[in-house]
Amino acid sequence: MRILIVLTYYEPYKSGLTVYAVRQAEALAARGHRVTILTSQFERNLPLETWKNGIRIIRVPVAFRLSKGVVMPKFSGTARRLLREADLVNLHVPQADAALVVWQAKKLHLPIVLTYHCTVEMPMGLISRLAGWAVGWSSRISANQADVVVHNTMDFAEHSSFLKRYMDKFKVVPPPIEVSPVSEKDISDFRERHAILPSQRVIGMAARLTAEKGVEYLVDAMPKILAKIPEARVLFAGEYENVPGEAAYRDRILPRVEQLGAQWTFLGRVSDDDLAAFYHACDVLVLPSVNTTESFGMVQVEGMVCGTPVVATDLPGVRQPVLTTGLGKIVPVRDAAALAEAIISILEDDRPFAPDQIAALAFTYSPETVAAAYEAIYEGLLEQHGQSRT
Repeated sequence: MRILIVLTYYEPYKSGLTVYAVRQAEALAARGHRVTILTSQFERNLPLETWKNGIRIIRVPVAFRLSKGVVMPKFSGTARRLLREADLVNLHVPQADAALVVWQAKKLHLPIVLTYHCTVEMPMGLISRLAGWAVGWSSRISANQADVVVHNTMDFAEHSSFLKRYMDKFKVVPPPIEVSPVSEKDISDFRERHAILPSQRVIGMAARLTAEKGVEYLVDAMPKILAKIPEARVLFAGEYENVPGEAAYRDRILPRVEQLGAQWTFLGRVSDDDLAAFYHACDVLVLPSVNTTESFGMVQVEGMVCGTPVVATDLPGVRQPVLTTGLGKIVPVRDAAALAEAIISILEDDRPFAPDQIAALAFTYSPETVAAAYEAIYEGLLEQHGQSRT
């Protein structure tokens, strides 16, 4: 199959959506499909066309940014050209350009799969709100016209005012999860590099510094945690300085983090190998997300596959990895006291995961399993469209 995958950001940009798309695309290519990515040239030094791991990547120049989004005048022409080369298109939303792609795909009678990641909640400000409205409008138009709408869990879909409209064409596909293999030496080197003492208990958070991640609730929980476990320390893996659309949030949070001193360390962007070592070095992984911009949290399963328990908030979709595995605790949203209690409880309980639990998780969420599920959806749609043309 010739598959066109369209999304606003692709690697080296790091977010749950882009990580998902990279793993999905590469797993599909490994199964023999011709996969093309259409995305933005969000950094001017990125090549407009390149190949990586069997994937053809086409980037469209960005004229200017609009809040978290980008404006690309040449996007329409590029999309039209690539759609003519494709058997089907798979859009990852939210993205402002999705409706345009769907309109063009419909004219060409191409099957359309929409992978819906989350509901966007934009920062305050007129421009951000207008951008959020445009993205929401584009997502609704696209979902109306799509043949299949995909999301990670039925839990999120049943609680989503957006997805509930499309249950007649909705399918659950778990997100693709993989963690680089690491040795004990790799983990030891990571701990030494970041001065993690044997006595310290590491609270991990893997995310970009964005408002929906609820970082302030972990900050607020730390005094209670430190009163009980003085050797506790937070390691935050992910971009925290230059996240698009989050400057005001960053400026509000960083002074509060600085008050914690050595008990909080920002690692910045980390390589895949270092991220795996990070998960192994953590005693607990925390996901204190606060709204529906977070609809699953793949880092939870990544941590669990490395044997690390999780504390996550009680949001639809987000709570599912812990609820289905029992490998952690669920806490109320925006409740720093409950978050502290759950973290303390896990840090005081060192029971390891059973190997069969980890093996089952790794299989269920493997990119190969996910690619096979998408392949079945694609093949079914191509068969339907082929029948409709005869």
